[in-house]
Amino acid sequence: LEQEEAGLRKRLAQRAEELTAIRKSAATALSQAVQEALAFLDMPKVRFEVAVKDSAEFGAFGRDEVEFLLSANPGEPVGPMVRIASGGELSRIMLAIRSVLNERYGVPTAIYDEVDTGISGRTARKVGIKLAAIAGDTQVICVTHAAQLAACAFHQYRIAKKEENGRTQTEVLLLDYEERIGELARIMGGSVTDATLSAAKELRLRVEGDSE
Repeated sequence: LEQEEAGLRKRLAQRAEELTAIRKSAATALSQAVQEALAFLDMPKVRFEVAVKDSAEFGAFGRDEVEFLLSANPGEPVGPMVRIASGGELSRIMLAIRSVLNERYGVPTAIYDEVDTGISGRTARKVGIKLAAIAGDTQVICVTHAAQLAACAFHQYRIAKKEENGRTQTEVLLLDYEERIGELARIMGGSVTDATLSAAKELRLRVEGDSE
């Protein structure tokens, strides 16, 4: 029995080493792909790395500890992503990771809540383009207050609360084209005017032109 145990431990160690080698190779490729996605999302100076470290104990998935590392500013060393990234940065980083992984390990539905936190303008539009690309293979639900993101969606819904019989009700409405332009105008300017309506129409035309 001791000989059999020794043989099994040796085989286990060999298989764990093979798995570690595969993980380290995949970590390098993932790091590079996420770095490129972050550059597209206007985070070119952020360094992202996937660290694969040896663990003292064997587990169900081998003998590795995998951690995402990040450096948010040039000249700073990388550290655990969960402790370094701000809310807005974390949203875009997770979007970059998901956009890369979705090409191989797609999920049926992806939900992004306030992915526009801390961003606006050109960056928000790029986030919208990335979300639309993911939506080519996956159902994407995005809760947003950014017109640039909402304009990129295939379908837009308005979520509103109202009081009815003393209780608060939540209403979700699918918008047609005119309603959508009006909602985009309201998001952009706070009120619907000729100027905001014109800007909303231009925004939608630009998105439609990009998708053709």
